[in-house]
Amino acid sequence: MRFLVRLITTLLGLAVAAAGVLLAIEAVAALVRPGAGGLVVPWERVHAALSVVSWDDAPVRVSAAVLVVVGLLLLLIATTSGRRDIRLHDPAPEVTVTTDPRSLARLVGHQVRDQDGVATASVTASAKRVQVRASSQFREAGDLRGRLTETAEHAVQDLPLRSTPKVLVQVSTPKERR
Repeated sequence: MRFLVRLITTLLGLAVAAAGVLLAIEAVAALVRPGAGGLVVPWERVHAALSVVSWDDAPVRVSAAVLVVVGLLLLLIATTSGRRDIRLHDPAPEVTVTTDPRSLARLVGHQVRDQDGVATASVTASAKRVQVRASSQFREAGDLRGRLTETAEHAVQDLPLRSTPKVLVQVSTPKERR
C-alpha cells in the first residue's frame, strides 16, 4: 500500500510541477509580449471553447462524477496506508507504547533461528498473526515444528501486547525444498 501512495504522490507532484512550469512560461511570455496569445497554451481558443459549455451539460456532470470518485479513492488509499503499529500495554495513562511489525518479526525470528535443527527461517508479523517459515537442516523434521511453535508463542507471550497474535509455523525439509 505504501508503494501505491508513493506512486500517486510522485505522479501528483510531477503534475503540479509541470503546471507550475507551464504557468511560469505563460507569465513570462505575457510580460515579454503583452497582448499576444499564450506561448504554449492557446488561451483564446480554450476560453472560447469553455464559454459555450454549461454547468448542466452531460460532459461536465460526468467529469465532476469522475473527479469525485477519484478523490474518494485517493482519500480511501490515504486513510488505509498508515503505519500498522502494534499496540503494547501502556505503562502509564499518558504514555502510549507501540512497536512495528518488522521489530516483532525480528524478535521472533532471532529466537526461532537459535533453535537446533533450523537451517533458515523467515518471519512475517502483524497485529493479528505471526507467520514463521523455517527450513530444517535435516531430512527428518521430527518435532521441529512443535518446538518452533512453542518458541514463537513464548516469544509473543513474553511481550506486553494488548492482544496476542495467532502463531502459524511451517517447516520444510531439504527433500521438500528441491
